Amino acid sequence: MRILVTNDDGINAPGLKVLEAIAAAVAGPSGEVWTVAPAFEQSGVGHAITYTHPTMIAELGPRRFAAEGSPADCVLAGVHDVLKGQRPDLVLSGVNRGNNSGENVVYSGTVGGAMEGALQGLPSIALSQFMGPATQTLDDPFEAAARHGAATVRALLDKAIWDDSDYRLFYNVNFPPVAGDDVAGLRVTRQGYRPNTYFTVEPHLAPSGRRFLWVRGAAQSVDTEPGTDVAENMAGYITVTPLRADLTAHETLAELKDRLE
Repeated sequence: MRILVTNDDGINAPGLKVLEAIAAAVAGPSGEVWTVAPAFEQSGVGHAITYTHPTMIAELGPRRFAAEGSPADCVLAGVHDVLKGQRPDLVLSGVNRGNNSGENVVYSGTVGGAMEGALQGLPSIALSQFMGPATQTLDDPFEAAARHGAATVRALLDKAIWDDSDYRLFYNVNFPPVAGDDVAGLRVTRQGYRPNTYFTVEPHLAPSGRRFLWVRGAAQSVDTEPGTDVAENMAGYITVTPLRADLTAHETLAELKDRLE
């Protein structure tokens, strides 16, 4: 098996090392793991691609590359340049430091990397590690992902639905904010929504007098509806959420046609 690995935290991120180990376990001794990751952190870039200027790419070691671009750029680079036409069997993106549950899915560069893999017609999975008080006391805050990551990916490859539609399915996996031994199991969930937890901006003045804005997040432990990714993560479960790049609100089409056509 040939696996392409990327992330949004950057080529030196500890979560990428965790994912490379997961990929090596899944690929097996006769498999190949290729890493193409951003040269610098690209958190929050979503599914952005860079087409207004060229992207520099550098080989750092055997099957290991850094690109000055987004996770989606890295997938494009891996599929169409680094692998030189030898398409990967699987794209893995992560392991993100912090959850990509709930509304974070929309902003996530980790999910964006997996989305690009799906748009390229490849089985793709995003993986993220929810952080919380319990992970702060661990020697390795990625312990849950490291302990259960390979088994989760194998379960998806063996049992999940992999279609070949135009906007094909891909999967968003979030590991709970607990120690590896405390993981309660796996749940298939829908995307949740943390109410009243919008991103905001905080203005600051530089010594030069120029005004800058910092984007501020919100609490990540806010309750969501039962059965959603955030709620199950907070209960100690690994969550698997099926996603598509198709953003159409299909449930509104019939009524909207009646109103407008």
